[in-house]
Amino acid sequence: MDKEQIRHIIGENQEFVKNITFMERPFTFEDAGNYVFLGIRRAGKSYLMYQRIHQLLKKGHKIEEILYINFEDERFIGLKSEELDDIKLAYEETFPYQPIFFLDEIQVVDGWEKFVRRLVDKKYRVYVTGSNAKMLSSEIATTLGGRFLIQEVYPFSFREFLLSQDIRLTTNWLYTPSLRNEVVRTFDAYFYNGGFPELIAFKDKRSWLSGLYQKIFFGDLVARYALRNSDSMSLLVKKLAESVMQPSSYNRLKNIVSSAGESVGVRTVIDYVRYLEETWLIFSIENYAARFAERESNRKYYFIDNGILNLFIFNPETLLLENLVAVSLYRIFGKELYFYNQNVEVDFYIPDQKWLVQASYNISDTQTFTREVNGLLKTAKFLKAEKLQIVTRNEERTVEQDGFTIEVIPIWKWMIMLENK
Repeated sequence: MDKEQIRHIIGENQEFVKNITFMERPFTFEDAGNYVFLGIRRAGKSYLMYQRIHQLLKKGHKIEEILYINFEDERFIGLKSEELDDIKLAYEETFPYQPIFFLDEIQVVDGWEKFVRRLVDKKYRVYVTGSNAKMLSSEIATTLGGRFLIQEVYPFSFREFLLSQDIRLTTNWLYTPSLRNEVVRTFDAYFYNGGFPELIAFKDKRSWLSGLYQKIFFGDLVARYALRNSDSMSLLVKKLAESVMQPSSYNRLKNIVSSAGESVGVRTVIDYVRYLEETWLIFSIENYAARFAERESNRKYYFIDNGILNLFIFNPETLLLENLVAVSLYRIFGKELYFYNQNVEVDFYIPDQKWLVQASYNISDTQTFTREVNGLLKTAKFLKAEKLQIVTRNEERTVEQDGFTIEVIPIWKWMIMLENK
């Protein structure tokens, strides 16, 4: 690549990142750390880079020390790993500083990890983002050799979403009627449209979300994995969305997709699900009660953001509520989050916390209330759980039964309390 062009791009980007405005997210950087930020497209990974750049500028670093490159810039299309060094050389021939590297969406360059490893070995500070979990593959992890801190980045939490709307929670916000009402009203937009930071500026939110999904589908799935049957993948995504609350085996997913006219094998379904997880579109949790051999093949699948999920479903409220509870817990507990299904089902279980959570949109009718409470009680007695909750859309009360206390709590309040943990 022409070094003169690279110099122009470096200068353009220095001006761009210096003048950009952003909402600071609650993340603490280690001064001695090199970072890999991973997550779904548009979750805010680049903005964490901008946040770090501005922190460095406030600490006295010069903007000329910043070497920020977005590898999805069309001028870098087709860049080979051996050309990455040209970027470093172009910078060093222009500026008399040791650069701090910010390499955005670098996964589009095959072999990027060797270049990054070399930079760190030579004591450069490096920040990297990527939209594919293959960046955590054993081969790449071995190359990076523990030299990076891995940080998963999600769309806005509800508290962050409130801040984006300039709603700041005071200590006693629950007892301030105007502020409490504003929180409840604002939650609707978050519940249906999700928390992608850029979405906030758009009125036609569904079109923006649809465009993002198409970019992920055709760019990160079909093209990257060279899928020959995109219709099967499209159908699988839709069926996973419709099945958010149900445990699904690979065999069941194969049968669902095949029954709709797209013939696929179990091996293909396994690969497709892995691709969807690697692009951060979905995540899965295991059944804590299952034998180890069954955990991998019988999981519950959730979407990383409610806005994406809502593109595929009608009468979405029940599915959206459980999905949002799943996302909120998963971003804190990750692989330590399970569901429990053995004779009775509880939606979520965190063993280390001895914590059981049911997600139920409405428990006002006796049958639903009895089912949810009995499921919690039976499971709590068996697992010796201590914290029992039912997360609802709006209901709130306390249930005392069989020596257990069950907290019934509306999701908007539950999410804020969860972030305070």
